Amino acid sequence: MLKSAGNGLREVPFPVSDPERIPVQRYFDEEFYRAELEHLWPHVWQNACRLEQIPDVGDWIEYSNIGKSVIVVCTEEGIKAFHNACRHRGVPFAGGQSLDKDYSSAFGNCSKKGFVCPFHGWAWNMDGQSTRVYGKHLLSDRQLDPDDVNLVPCRVDTWGGCVWINLDNDAPSVRESLGQVTEDFDFHGVDDLRAEWHYATVLPANWKIAMEAFMEGYHVMQTHPQLFDASPSMYANMYEDEGARGMEGNITERPRVASEAFDIKEAIDAQIHSFQLLSDGMAGMIHQKEVDILRAMPIDNLPDDPGQAIAMWFGMGMRAVTDELRARGEPCPDILEVSQSHPVSAVQFFFPHYFLLPTFASMSAYRIRPLGPEKCFFEIWSLTTYAEEPDPVMEPTVLPYNSIEFPMIPRQDYSNIPIQQAGMHAQGFEFMRLSKDVEGMISNYQRIIDGYLKGLPVEKLNAAIHELRLNFDGPIKDLDL
Repeated sequence: MLKSAGNGLREVPFPVSDPERIPVQRYFDEEFYRAELEHLWPHVWQNACRLEQIPDVGDWIEYSNIGKSVIVVCTEEGIKAFHNACRHRGVPFAGGQSLDKDYSSAFGNCSKKGFVCPFHGWAWNMDGQSTRVYGKHLLSDRQLDPDDVNLVPCRVDTWGGCVWINLDNDAPSVRESLGQVTEDFDFHGVDDLRAEWHYATVLPANWKIAMEAFMEGYHVMQTHPQLFDASPSMYANMYEDEGARGMEGNITERPRVASEAFDIKEAIDAQIHSFQLLSDGMAGMIHQKEVDILRAMPIDNLPDDPGQAIAMWFGMGMRAVTDELRARGEPCPDILEVSQSHPVSAVQFFFPHYFLLPTFASMSAYRIRPLGPEKCFFEIWSLTTYAEEPDPVMEPTVLPYNSIEFPMIPRQDYSNIPIQQAGMHAQGFEFMRLSKDVEGMISNYQRIIDGYLKGLPVEKLNAAIHELRLNFDGPIKDLDL
């Protein structure tokens, strides 16, 4: 148990006292992990499921994390959520197998029979109201009070095509907690995306190690050589040339430019090749249909300068993707317009365990849940637009983390994450040494975690979370924590 500090805040084990140096114990220490379970996860919004998984009245799905199970259900009054425990003796009334597995896959429809406890047959309707207490004459009257037999509701909210739950009934809404970035992604059409596929794996690594692997592009040169080789000068400008940095990762300000080509056609071909590698490696981040639209786009009347030509071509590409997808009947925002009015990062994190990777209309999505101090459950979705509502993807395809069936980009990341976790135990390795300019998001994330562990006011924590907007590949910030 954390001790109370003299100023009324809790003491944090292995705190971040130097923003550029993260103590390694935070990635494996049992006390630190218990502090997260007690003071972080019960007070943050957790991405529980996608809305398309529960489209009809009575549809339900189980979400589990940190040993707790919540049932999310679509009712006639909207989305509701309940803590998954019978009020009699605590047996999960739906699903429940996820509590001794690494992930949740239980789902169903309760519109006809409601929820029925498998132990003694107590039952509830989809609104959580008790409909049967078997042998109720055996219980005293005070045990039959509605507050004692109805299911316990869990705080629930919806945003971004997803359902979110919070174990803290007093928490601000998802939008209040995450800030302006929710409005930004509203304009980018995140509600209209549907899952094309869903992969998952168990990684032998702390959940923060897994999250932080995607908080900067500094690793691309070594970890993803195929991407670096396609645009070496772009990455050199970002990570090698002194003074070349000046932006925080805005995907419209920093298109992936292959400026090393010799002429306009070669420059565009190189750029399309770069996009194709991203599509092959991660699908939703740049969808194949978007690459095909760009490849078919005419390249007349572009400036002679390759850099200017690519920038113009990139804007034309946004317009072409928008027009073509709309012509197919697919919901699509005006990509060029929203990229200017509501810019988003190439990787956008939603504290604490969810992030999106947008470029044009489609996106990739990642979610990470802890399974212990040195193990986590890692999920990836390819999200795209459809002219007609597709069948929902209900369960992930769970693979070993070293499976060749994963797309190339996450497969390359998975090759590093487990061995990095092992490196946390190396003798003489006291802390991670961060770049103040491009690895700042790791420090910013870690210090927000410390804020939760200390017990800082929610207003201060939310203000710090709002600073994560456009912070991918960004600097260490003064978060006033």
